[in-house]
Amino acid sequence: MNSRIQPISGRIPGFVCTAFLVAACLPITGCATADTPPAAVESVQVASVFPGPVSKSATGEFGGQTIAYTAALDSTPVDIGVEGKGADIVSFSYIADDAAADRPVLFVFNGGPIAASLWLHIGAVGPYRLSLPDDLSAPASAATLVQNPYSPLDVADVVFFDPASTGYSRVRKGVDPSVYYSVEADGAQCADFIEAWLAQHGRNDAPVFILGESYGTIRAAEVAGQLAERGPDHAVDGVFLMGQAVNIIEYAQRRENIISYVVSLPTLASTAWELGKVDTSGRTFEAFMAEAKAFGETEYLSALFQGNQIDPARRADIAARLEAYTGIPAAYYVEHNNRISKETFRVELLKEEGLVLGRSDARYTGPATRGATPSDMLGDHYADAFKTYIQSFFGFQVGDDYTPLADVGEWTYGPPSPFAAFAFGQQLDKAFEANPDFRLFLGNGYQDTMTTVGATEYAVSQSNWPLDRVQTSFYNGGHMAYSVETSAAAFGADIRDWINGSTKPDMAE
Repeated sequence: MNSRIQPISGRIPGFVCTAFLVAACLPITGCATADTPPAAVESVQVASVFPGPVSKSATGEFGGQTIAYTAALDSTPVDIGVEGKGADIVSFSYIADDAAADRPVLFVFNGGPIAASLWLHIGAVGPYRLSLPDDLSAPASAATLVQNPYSPLDVADVVFFDPASTGYSRVRKGVDPSVYYSVEADGAQCADFIEAWLAQHGRNDAPVFILGESYGTIRAAEVAGQLAERGPDHAVDGVFLMGQAVNIIEYAQRRENIISYVVSLPTLASTAWELGKVDTSGRTFEAFMAEAKAFGETEYLSALFQGNQIDPARRADIAARLEAYTGIPAAYYVEHNNRISKETFRVELLKEEGLVLGRSDARYTGPATRGATPSDMLGDHYADAFKTYIQSFFGFQVGDDYTPLADVGEWTYGPPSPFAAFAFGQQLDKAFEANPDFRLFLGNGYQDTMTTVGATEYAVSQSNWPLDRVQTSFYNGGHMAYSVETSAAAFGADIRDWINGSTKPDMAE
């Protein structure tokens, strides 16, 4: 059976860019042949907020195994009866038909704050994913929806969490949505949802794993910490931070924050390598990155610490080394005291060619456009593909009531004080203490200028986490590194191994 969903040109309300429509049979009971559009698509209904409950039986191959599963869209109430709060969380779930009560459950969400989980859903973890061509200049029509063999459905059931005010999730009547607009309240909402969902589906004995991306990594740490505080029986078994932001205070690029320049250097170096702006002869990418990292942690950090008191000859030497690793002329570094922000790097690297780099994925290049960057198209591609997938698979059309990203105004990260630590990663300490089998995985795209590989390594090295229960992986690509086929495969394998408790050889040594 053909498992590819072929693209056509079009627009779907709520998102611009190319949309996708089924021209091949999806593995759903009663699906039409490749020559006949699925009946569900011909009679789609525009959903009014929550269009469910809806469920479909399907079969797919994941991790080399054929899995029969039930895909469902249903609602789970949280904070009912709590004064000033209350929400109906609408989630997508994929549950193996022969799932035992103790089969692992993976809860997945994106960031924002606050966003629906559609990007991880259709980009990496769901049973179907958007496959993008390796040629970054290819038109949107070259992308296709395909069955996703990298999904971890062979080792765990998967639930996609959309916080209240995103997706189809909403607060109850009379509740101010902003009561959930803080790290603590948002985390509590998610923690309550996880426990309610498990009870609702008879899965209280299931090992629980959490995967968050971007701001979702802050939520994942907060949720793990809050559940650990509720007692050992509530503690989760693992957290995966993809594009971590738990130490964002350390790598935010204020001019005086010298650590931020050190942890950004690997991202600048990998981007310069990818775009052919550094000498690649006679060494591998891995060797080049190791050199850049070692330089950053030693000579570069020391030079930054000296600031404007550095000897001019040493400043020039450091600038020359930085040019060799980043492609930015040494003269620029000398003039700016060996500092360049990630945002400035995006503008400077290809300035003479009239191009800027993408923010979420610096491999993408294009003319400077006010309010947008060349990699923004990725998010639009995934949003369009998600809508087509829902229409084709579940049989209803996603209308304007579906909210991909909520406009929250102000978000409370913590006390508004210059003495605040914003140490979100410390919540994970509680998870390690509550469960001796708890394990943490951190992943990041090399060319992600928003959350960086260097910041991830710094988060691990400065933590109190037991390193024998921590693993990291870095992938070619940006914030959504799974847009690269090889990275999607590696990401899927890492998720699978993390759930199974496998240890990567390099971490076990």
